[in-house]
Amino acid sequence: MTLKNNHIVPLKLSGLEPLIVTPESNFINVGERTNVTGSRKFLRLIKEEKYEEALEVAMDQVRGGAQVIDINMDEGMLDSEEAMVKFLNLIASEPEIARVPIMIDSSKWSVIEAGLKCIQGKGIVNSISLKGGEAEFIEQAKKIKRYGAAVIVMAFDEEGQADTYQRRIDICKRSYDVLVDQVKFAPQDIIFDPNIFPVATGIEEHRKNAVDFFKATKWIRENLPGAHVSGGVSNVSFSFRGNNVVREAMHSAFLYHAIQQGMDMGIVNPTMLEVYDEIPKDLLEHVEDVLLDRRDDATERLLEFAEKVKGGEKKKVVDDAWRKESVEERLTHALVKGIVDHIDEDTEEARQKYDKPLQVIEGPLMDGMNVVGDLFGSGKMFLPQVVKSARVMKKAVAYLLPYLEEEKAQNKEQSVASKILLATVKGDVHDIGKNIVGVVLACNNYEIVDLGVMVPAEKILETAIKEKVDAIGLSGLITPSLDEMVHVAKEMERQNFDLPLLIGGATTSRIHTAVKIDPNYSGSVVHVLDASKSVPVAGELINKKTKDAFHKKIKEEYKYLRDDHSSRKQAKNYISLEEARSNKVPVDWSQTSVVKPSFLGNRVLTDYPLEEIRNYIDWTPFFQTWMLKGKFPKIFDDEVIGIEAKKLYEDAQLMLDDIISQRLLMASAVTGIYPANSIDHDDVELYKDENRNEILTVFHFLRQQGKKGANIANLSLADFVAPKETGIKDYIGGFAVTAGIGIEPLIAQYEKEHDDYKGIMVKALADRLAEAFAELMHEKVRKELWGYAKEESFDNEDLIKEKYLGIRPAPGYPACPDHTEKRILFDLLEVEKNTGISLTESFAMYPAASVSGFYFSNPASKYFGLGKVEKDQIENYAKRKAMKTKEIEKWLAPNLAYDV
Repeated sequence: MTLKNNHIVPLKLSGLEPLIVTPESNFINVGERTNVTGSRKFLRLIKEEKYEEALEVAMDQVRGGAQVIDINMDEGMLDSEEAMVKFLNLIASEPEIARVPIMIDSSKWSVIEAGLKCIQGKGIVNSISLKGGEAEFIEQAKKIKRYGAAVIVMAFDEEGQADTYQRRIDICKRSYDVLVDQVKFAPQDIIFDPNIFPVATGIEEHRKNAVDFFKATKWIRENLPGAHVSGGVSNVSFSFRGNNVVREAMHSAFLYHAIQQGMDMGIVNPTMLEVYDEIPKDLLEHVEDVLLDRRDDATERLLEFAEKVKGGEKKKVVDDAWRKESVEERLTHALVKGIVDHIDEDTEEARQKYDKPLQVIEGPLMDGMNVVGDLFGSGKMFLPQVVKSARVMKKAVAYLLPYLEEEKAQNKEQSVASKILLATVKGDVHDIGKNIVGVVLACNNYEIVDLGVMVPAEKILETAIKEKVDAIGLSGLITPSLDEMVHVAKEMERQNFDLPLLIGGATTSRIHTAVKIDPNYSGSVVHVLDASKSVPVAGELINKKTKDAFHKKIKEEYKYLRDDHSSRKQAKNYISLEEARSNKVPVDWSQTSVVKPSFLGNRVLTDYPLEEIRNYIDWTPFFQTWMLKGKFPKIFDDEVIGIEAKKLYEDAQLMLDDIISQRLLMASAVTGIYPANSIDHDDVELYKDENRNEILTVFHFLRQQGKKGANIANLSLADFVAPKETGIKDYIGGFAVTAGIGIEPLIAQYEKEHDDYKGIMVKALADRLAEAFAELMHEKVRKELWGYAKEESFDNEDLIKEKYLGIRPAPGYPACPDHTEKRILFDLLEVEKNTGISLTESFAMYPAASVSGFYFSNPASKYFGLGKVEKDQIENYAKRKAMKTKEIEKWLAPNLAYDV
């Protein structure tokens, strides 16, 4: 880090995605296996020009946790420059690899420069040094600066490598001064490698190799502002080649102590690391005696101890008795238990046994899925298990696909399963629920055509005709999606469709489906409450024997609901807008203390550490996503679902570990606090500065209009900001956070692997991280950025229970159901530019794992539901927003107390 205008300037690297190294960042792991000098396998593949296989080595490094990959082609029999260019160009075409920064590693300057011309984003040069003299050092540094890369500087000068503490710090100080003072190289882009040498070699001079590195690292971080420290960790264990138990322990212990002293990145194989706390105590003692030079006989003791643990790697005990059963029983077992390990070989055995590949699907595979369906239907299996079963089924079908295509070409009249089209409607990006429904239906022998998210009506209907589907399912989370579903129903009627229409999603309801959607379509329209209900509903709608009776039953039921709704609506009591405003929250502003924020304007946080956000997760909604109902952590004690809830939680923790260690997702946030006052009863005016002369924008809010009991106010969010006429200088805040940056390639990868379980899991975790980030940022606002509750001290359970002062309501939700206010908030905070979150035409946020809203600090502020509102308020609201009443009605349809 370095300081610039009193702000910390971090090291910023990038591939297709940014990697920002802040003081809060964990150790940056540089993958070492794409190095011909360090990996015999990689060298062989490059020599044999098997570049596609070599790419898999890079892929394994990224998937194994490497945040940067080191690429070295220095070998006597290679054209290193040509190999480097060819490999880097291939990497550029592989987004999963190219998303991480590249470290170009070579002792030949021509190879480094050739690599710099190929890489995308901002990489690292490894390395330059003073061994060729200052003139060469300066020339190379200037070129690296011109290419925009960071640089690793070896502790090496004209006299050779630094092998003592003093030599290390002298060379690093000299190099730093030349780079910063003469080349004007950004200090934060300088990474020193003070040389990691082997220990326990038996040579007396090598005893302090690790200790001297630790001391030099500490000195560099304290005396060379902004500079970072790296090194090749595997060098330290060179004496114990062949003994992975000792090597892994040495690497972990070395890293533990080096990181304590300030080492913040390094070239290390993640698979050659033991968890520090899990290193056996006796082994750790012997290793640290060597690393820290604590005993004169440390080397001899470790060598003797190493013989005892050689080959002592842990082995897992697996119960594989089921592998002795028939292939049909093995397939059923794999499907019920969600085991994918042997699915290809078992599916092939079944294919050889049966006359046709389709018989494998219709026979043993569907028999197994029927068991799954029966267990799920009877409550003996739960959604997470069903999704794992679907993963096994999909992998089996994928294996059979080439044989099925061949069979289809020979027999065009073979039977097919009923086909259901699923889509999240135009303007909406949320699809976890839709995906779960698709999995459950697929487990019950329905073929699913999933069109994804933001699908316009014309594409839905065109695809339904083309694919000859038997039913259409629409999903949506946000309020505008309801109107889009009505539009789809109208289009189906206009085009004379007779397919059943299934409606689902968080904002949908049985009553809305009956009142708003069903009257527009003469075919069957059914609201599906959740995934578990989708199978029986689809069966009734599609089965030729039951569909007519079911259609008649649903039409009659929904007509009754409409009539009942109409009579109930007329019996409701509402008051006029004027009366509601006269019954606002009675705040005594003369006795209300307003805290001036610590800053005004916007603050941006990019690549916020997920390991910190993780601590704020509310896990209860996570289980609800998977249809496991219960409060965390008590859900684990539930006699029915406790065991599966625990397994699901453990799987989530493992994926979360991977997301964090491999930097698979990135979180960013913007918060803004502005001078503000309420005006005209229900709006809040924001000002550029404390002079309050220049109006930046206005937020518009609605007020409850239901008739209230004595001493109960008709609430509006504007009530919690001091009215302009009081002369009190009040404030309002806004925020937008996301934890979904980088999720698309993960989802694409899981789809490619036919892994619905991981696909749904990563979306569910991203959603939880986004909500947790919103909680974390709200705490920061209360305690630091606004500072109106500096002494607050709550644990996560208290935060979940919202025991703190102030609220953060979101546009589109109960207190302020108008999604169009989101556009005003996004413009104020410059959300797209600052976080990468965008808005769809229906004001849904993308990535879906995003949260935005307002900050209110007033002690009287609280969450509430707006309820129904009358036409006089809608007309007034539309006028204040300079919109047409009909347009506002579209966005607020479920909140209207009158028919549109």
